[in-house]
Amino acid sequence: MCFISYRNSLTLWSSQVFCFPDGIDNVLFIIVSSVAFPKEIKVQRILRERFCHQSPHDNLFEVQVQYKHLIELLKRTAIHGESNSVLIIGPRGSGKTMLINHALKELMEVEGMSENVLQVHLNGLLQVNDKIALKEITRQLNLENVVGDKVFGSFAENLSFLLEALKKGDRTSSCPVIFILDEFDLFAHHKNQTLLYNLLDISQSAQTPVAIIGLTCRLDILELLEKRVKSRFSHRQIHLMNSFSFAQYLKIFKEQLSLPSVFPEKIFAKKWNESVQDLSEERSVREVLQKHFNVSKNLRSLHMLLMLALNRVTPSHPFITAADLMEANQLCSMDSKGNIVHGLSVLEICLIIAMKHLNDIYEEEPFNFQMVYNEFQKFVQRKAHSVYNFEKPVVMKAFEHLQQLELIRPMERTSVNAQREYQLMKLLLDNTQIMNALQKYPNCPTDVRQWATSSLSWL
Repeated sequence: MCFISYRNSLTLWSSQVFCFPDGIDNVLFIIVSSVAFPKEIKVQRILRERFCHQSPHDNLFEVQVQYKHLIELLKRTAIHGESNSVLIIGPRGSGKTMLINHALKELMEVEGMSENVLQVHLNGLLQVNDKIALKEITRQLNLENVVGDKVFGSFAENLSFLLEALKKGDRTSSCPVIFILDEFDLFAHHKNQTLLYNLLDISQSAQTPVAIIGLTCRLDILELLEKRVKSRFSHRQIHLMNSFSFAQYLKIFKEQLSLPSVFPEKIFAKKWNESVQDLSEERSVREVLQKHFNVSKNLRSLHMLLMLALNRVTPSHPFITAADLMEANQLCSMDSKGNIVHGLSVLEICLIIAMKHLNDIYEEEPFNFQMVYNEFQKFVQRKAHSVYNFEKPVVMKAFEHLQQLELIRPMERTSVNAQREYQLMKLLLDNTQIMNALQKYPNCPTDVRQWATSSLSWL
């Protein structure tokens, strides 16, 4: 199937695709490959949506009890007008966002809920102070026109007005509002915790029914709250700890890769699911999954592994193989700092090797630029025929570039009057990372490679 765009008009064409320069009378041919999307593309689309949580999966993976608690709390707010507050606590990737998204999806499917229940999503990384948070609340509740150019005396008056604006019908009824505060612990760092105080104060009063749901990674979150805020919090907590075993982790792996029964290509779906079952029984695949399970049980890292393996699926390679998973595992475990070293100049590589030798000599003690420069000069004098002797300002520029890349860092804050040459630094790469990066460095001079492997030989 092919679409032809001719001066903003869209025409359906047939068969395969031809591509012309855009300049030929503004004719643009777009490839879609065939009359319908190939089944491999459909598979990738379905699974990618699942891995990115854009299409929630039916199985909540060992958090059914927590889910039941949360959905009951939301229904009490949405249906019975009861205000509530709760904290969902767990490490990153444990499923906090997935849990609240599932609960909200089920709540919105109840008749009349989608029109009458309002949602406000805030994030402590984005709404860094109460003024920005209030503006975002106003935007999400579509109350910009209601507020207009009114000036309020305080944050509390402004928030109170916004909630009063949600009143509808008679005074005894009002529209429930669900506040979801992601990175809840960051809101505790706002000045006087005014936002949290006012939201929790409303949840304790007989005003607009609100549910305040905080998502955080910190177990000590209650210790961050002021006394007046803590006294208004319900102290309900839902903990997600990823307590499943490896057998359950393997089951999750199979469920996440399996195609649903509604997949249009029934024969292909059956073959795909059989290949996933066979894949889960291979020893090499189990070793990769065991490694991921031992490092982190969170499903986010599993989804990243599966996403990278899924990218290998093509019409000529329709099923995921053990080799695909092993290659994806290598990409997941790739050293990011080591990759940065691959793109450095030879001069910068030499400076890192000089720092490595200084660490060996002085047993990880901090160094400064002058020490690194002297070490580099010793090497240049011995091997002048293979390495160019750069001017000192050029070497200093390369040294500063390494600091910008965060491969080295200063031991203390830079003073205005301090000389840059004598500022103490620490190398953020260990010897193994340096040697592994040098093995993969393209066209590395032999003398430089030998210098890196030598031990105290240039003293």
